[in-house]
Amino acid sequence: MKELRFFYTPDPDCLQLPADEAQHVLRVLRLGMGDELNLVDGRGTFYHAAITEAGGHHCRYRIEQRLPQEPEWEGTIHLALAPTKNMDRVEWFVEKATEIGIDHLSLLDCRFSERRQVKTERLEKIVISAMKQSHKAWKPVIDEMSAFSKFIAREDLPAQRFIAHCYSMTDILEDVSPSADALANAKPFLLDVLQPRTPALVLIGPEGDFSIDEVRAAEAAGFQSVSLGTSRLRTETAALAAVHLMRLANR
Repeated sequence: MKELRFFYTPDPDCLQLPADEAQHVLRVLRLGMGDELNLVDGRGTFYHAAITEAGGHHCRYRIEQRLPQEPEWEGTIHLALAPTKNMDRVEWFVEKATEIGIDHLSLLDCRFSERRQVKTERLEKIVISAMKQSHKAWKPVIDEMSAFSKFIAREDLPAQRFIAHCYSMTDILEDVSPSADALANAKPFLLDVLQPRTPALVLIGPEGDFSIDEVRAAEAAGFQSVSLGTSRLRTETAALAAVHLMRLANR
């Protein structure tokens, strides 16, 4: 069975592949005039095309068929992550989250963050590669890193928003003797409180977790504390688990 290979063209109507995609088509695959191409614009449409000009660093084509795609899930899957010190782990998460399905990734600078700068250009390339490999028609949006306090104050966040952390509910009750009800009210499992087919956002903290003050600030801003299970997870594992659960709820 012939492999179905996609090439990314953010502006398909310009009828010319981006330089890096053109180089792969011409120098690696050695395609030429008249050969077929499968294109994706990252905004929900696939294209069947044919090469009309192949030379140097340029690959031009004509569009023979446009194939708009129905979304694979309803709602919007948004994850906000404090990147780990080891960028390989972040890159692994970005690749796998794109394959599973994610709409929006935000990067957080938290109190205990060990990485406070990220070059999103590299993550964009990983997203594009994973999008093509997994035959996704939409390219996830990646935000530049933002301070935690600034991010949770954004007015464009969905109403359904959660923060996953390792604190108990009694830890969060500052200077208050917890009632019996509060002691019994453990953090709910994320999948149990996700509203199906509804935009959702989950915050995942750094390797040292969020600070207790950050958790309290998030709850004051309308975030609900949730659990991802009984295991203590690495940052990138927790992030992928959250994406998977949101994907299941929005199927």
